[in-house]
Amino acid sequence: MIIRGGNIILVVCFMTCFVFQGYTQLVDKVIAKVGSEYILLSEIEEEFAYAKSKDPGVSDDIKCVILDNMIAQKLVIYHAKIDSVEITDAEVETQLDYRFESVLRQMNGDEAFFEEYYGASVAEMKERYRDDQKHKILAEKMQHKLISEIEITPKEVEKFFKNVPSDSLPYFKSEMEISEIVSLPLVNDIERQKALDKIKILREKVVNGTETFADIATKNSQDPGSAARGGDLGFAKRGVYVPEFEATVFSLAKDEISDIIETEFGYHFIQLIERRGNSVRARHVLIKPEITQADLDKTKVLLDSVRQLITIDSLSFENAVKKYSVKSVPSYANGGRVKNQNSNNTFFAADDLDPDTYFAIYDLKPGAISKPMLITMPDGKKPTGSSS
Repeated sequence: MIIRGGNIILVVCFMTCFVFQGYTQLVDKVIAKVGSEYILLSEIEEEFAYAKSKDPGVSDDIKCVILDNMIAQKLVIYHAKIDSVEITDAEVETQLDYRFESVLRQMNGDEAFFEEYYGASVAEMKERYRDDQKHKILAEKMQHKLISEIEITPKEVEKFFKNVPSDSLPYFKSEMEISEIVSLPLVNDIERQKALDKIKILREKVVNGTETFADIATKNSQDPGSAARGGDLGFAKRGVYVPEFEATVFSLAKDEISDIIETEFGYHFIQLIERRGNSVRARHVLIKPEITQADLDKTKVLLDSVRQLITIDSLSFENAVKKYSVKSVPSYANGGRVKNQNSNNTFFAADDLDPDTYFAIYDLKPGAISKPMLITMPDGKKPTGSSS
């Protein structure tokens, strides 16, 4: 089939799915052409393999969906080239760095394992995906340009839906936007001292050679991710760790063990294993002071007071976020507004929320504020929060 639209010539093989299933021995094949852009069988197979790794239950039928999505992206890229949308090498390099540094972090920073797994070095993989990354950035820029030039009035929206037969109207889930204040309970002095005493004893055992660093970390560290690897954190560049930890780890000599330091996570001592350029590989032991019920109750009382101040307009929600919320929570920089990681915007359907949050705000009217509730952070901390 040939579709002509303006200057675009699109050639699509209708037998795409049959080709996928019946000729798996092909080295490669052009499946579609959009302007000067080609879509190859190998590209479809790569995307399918990625989808399969995420969900082993997906069927071969998804290849047709992948093809549709690729055609749509190529159309956008084609127009981007016609409109001379600019993209710099630095933009592409930044995105590639981020992409492969994320992969390396999952592999504990082990470049040898990366090369064994992918059959290519990081630099070679970057070159392999450079054009793909460039196309993605071009598509994003073009989409942004197209959307920014579109103006739709409420009357146009109303007119559109009035022309749609009532039995064909799509169903839209009700959505909501929520803001939050997240406060961590303050550790009491008794529990703080207990944790400090414990980590002093553990460090002394390592320094004296009574036990190895790896054994101490495996048996005692309260960082589950690294404890299983003897405290090994893998390679990391500046900006990955919290300031206190980063300042210490980058000041160490090879094999040197730090003094005990305190961060927002608890008490640590660190050993530098290796330095490679701007990256360091270290291991640590973490001991967290225990949060008691009394500590949680104090935080709940505090947030109850903050809620009352907001309710009587003595304090704005945004200012309360700045004063009382945890800075490391993503919503802090957005005035408390929570971002939906699934849709990349701030709107949530009911099934996007965890049950505790959903039932806490279920009966709230717009602008109302929930009572403080206990939540568990990804790192295991238990802060108390209010939502509106």
